[in-house]
Amino acid sequence: MTLTIEKSFDWDVFVEGYWDRKPVLYKQIGDVPFAEAEVFEAAVLGSRPPHPLAVPGNVQILVERRQQTRPGEYLPELSDRSLGGYERRVSDRLRGQRYALVVHRFHSFSHPLWTRAQRFYAGLWERVGQPTHTAGSTMFHGSYEHSPVGVHQDRFATFMFCVRGTKRMRFWDERPWSDPVHTVLDYQPYLASSFVAEVEPGDLLYWPSRYYHVGESVGEAPATSVNVGIPRREHRPYYEIKDLFRGTVPAASAPLFSPDAGPGGQLAGQLPTALADSVDAFMELLSQDWFATRATDLALRVRTAGGFWPTQRPAELRPLDDDTPVRGCAPLLAAPGDGARGYAANGNVSSGAATAKALAVLDRLNGGEVVRVGELPVPQRGEVRHLLQELESFRAVTRVDTD
Repeated sequence: MTLTIEKSFDWDVFVEGYWDRKPVLYKQIGDVPFAEAEVFEAAVLGSRPPHPLAVPGNVQILVERRQQTRPGEYLPELSDRSLGGYERRVSDRLRGQRYALVVHRFHSFSHPLWTRAQRFYAGLWERVGQPTHTAGSTMFHGSYEHSPVGVHQDRFATFMFCVRGTKRMRFWDERPWSDPVHTVLDYQPYLASSFVAEVEPGDLLYWPSRYYHVGESVGEAPATSVNVGIPRREHRPYYEIKDLFRGTVPAASAPLFSPDAGPGGQLAGQLPTALADSVDAFMELLSQDWFATRATDLALRVRTAGGFWPTQRPAELRPLDDDTPVRGCAPLLAAPGDGARGYAANGNVSSGAATAKALAVLDRLNGGEVVRVGELPVPQRGEVRHLLQELESFRAVTRVDTD
């Protein structure tokens, strides 16, 4: 199979000819949502260790093929000033050894970067529908010989944006090996059945989820790309349930282990205490009121995230006086129903419910109006002030400069 190369990008042509069908390389698409300076800043923020001897859960750092458990000086710092500065420092530190930095949930570390990605993919969602389990993003940087996991297949349709250097992707339209394994690190025996794409800064490469693939370095120079993955197959209920119950882990009530087997190797007929308590806690979370609220909040988050969730956490609330005008800068959405209910914007959901009168302000903001707290009846001002402050913390309204 040969790779198709296109010189202009159009969502209608893409969906008709390539979506879920075959890979395509777009040369110099122009409107790239991932600018190099913002990618560097997001890489710094997205790779901050919780303490000096730890690696964040969303980060992988490898030297040659060895996973690093103490990142030390291998992570980007603001003092590097750019991806080029980071490359030079790490290359000097490693004395020519190959390395890889992988940062998952990448869009959630830069609101401007996420906003551009949201706007770019709105064209795809208009044609194929916004994913109910959201798209993810990952930054890959380094001089690594090939992808740390080797040849593999994802559950995502993938868009690769090359930011810096040259990236090579190698593809197979079916699994090239017969062994019962999911990935292969040493894939030299299968090169003859593969085809390749070389991706340069400003290029966009797409491949469907069914293709087996591996990323490779072109020469020894580091390269940087941001991949956007859109779930297309496998395990969707699992990931949706995981999101629904995220952050609800019950407190440990006892050691989490099974008693030794009894005579004949038979285990006890009851669960260990900690597991039994976890099952009870899970059942409590299935109560109708809690589940309905949680499911509604999750739906609001996903719907307002523009296909990408999680997004950045809310900022701190700022004081807002009666005379300061604000306007909306992102779609605002209230939960369905009448009376007091929650609202959301930019993938963040309100801390509590707001009355129908307060929520009427969302319609005004969505309509392009400028709102001042002092314009509202006195009984509504306190509630609306908090609503606007919270929406500002979601980066969904902005103060209007009247000077």
